[in-house]
Amino acid sequence: MDNEAVARLAGTAVTHGSSDDPDALDFSANVNPEVPDGVAQVYAEALDDARTYPPEDYPDYRRAAAGYVDCEAGDVVPTAGGLAAIRLAVAVTVDPGDRALVPEPSFGEYAREVELQGGAAVAVDHDALLERDPGEFALVLLCNPNNPTGDAYEPGALADFADRCRAAGTPLLVDEAFLGFTDRPSLAGEPGVVTARSLTKLFGLPGLRAGFAVATGELGDRVRTAAITWGLGWPAAAVGAHCMDSPGFVAETRDRVASERERLRAAFDGDPRFSVYRPDPPTEDATAPFLLLDCESDDGVEELLSRARAAGIELRDARSFAGLDSHVRVAVRTPADHDRLLGALDVRE
Repeated sequence: MDNEAVARLAGTAVTHGSSDDPDALDFSANVNPEVPDGVAQVYAEALDDARTYPPEDYPDYRRAAAGYVDCEAGDVVPTAGGLAAIRLAVAVTVDPGDRALVPEPSFGEYAREVELQGGAAVAVDHDALLERDPGEFALVLLCNPNNPTGDAYEPGALADFADRCRAAGTPLLVDEAFLGFTDRPSLAGEPGVVTARSLTKLFGLPGLRAGFAVATGELGDRVRTAAITWGLGWPAAAVGAHCMDSPGFVAETRDRVASERERLRAAFDGDPRFSVYRPDPPTEDATAPFLLLDCESDDGVEELLSRARAAGIELRDARSFAGLDSHVRVAVRTPADHDRLLGALDVRE
């Protein structure tokens, strides 16, 4: 990549949400406000281990990850967060001049990672992505459930698309950052597929920087070879394994998010200032821990953000996502947090 291209990409940082104000009630980042029991103790106990290098094969972490997504431990590649897993996968599949298929609206980092490898990102509506011919591309990326719309691909249709990618010899990279909030099956361990997982969202620990990729066969060998040695510190490995070994926490979180998401949806649906995103054509309701609201206009977005900030609440301005000109994304948090949010916005239940 030439210096001009590097300089251009240096100025294209992607907005991810999350407030810099420690006193704000943060609905801008899709991070669980709760963490599993015992995290603090596990983190503290990792201090002694941190005086030595971690084992390069991370056996406990990979075992926990394999159980968490139902794959073979040998196919797990520990990484410092989901984005590190995405970068690994893109780096070993995209060469200068290649084209990669990416969804929109969705996580803007996908196109950036492709361009960092000298490739060209071809964006298509996320709900039409499975209709494209994977043979036209060096890599296909998708987000399941999609950010910021929240809808997930029908499992059978996604499995069929993975088959088509294999037949075309095109790797499929699936960002499953929000899949843990659902009981839908992962594509982890499927041949020709790289899945990227983050522990940021479900376990409420974005600063831990823990995640992993899963890939098999020759593609998995390439991902493992490209991975940074000791890419995960002892605290992240220990806490991450503890979190993934917490099925009760995962089940409770799924129940709370499902219930509270529907509560918020019903409340916002009843307010004429907003319309809540739904897939078109209609499919199963959104599955992710957030809602996408259309405020109908630029002024509507500004008024909503301003009103929330006046009450010490941060929402996610979704206008940075391609094609969303009047939208705000709202994370699903706790019942008490939602009481405060709805009250501040004068939304009646």
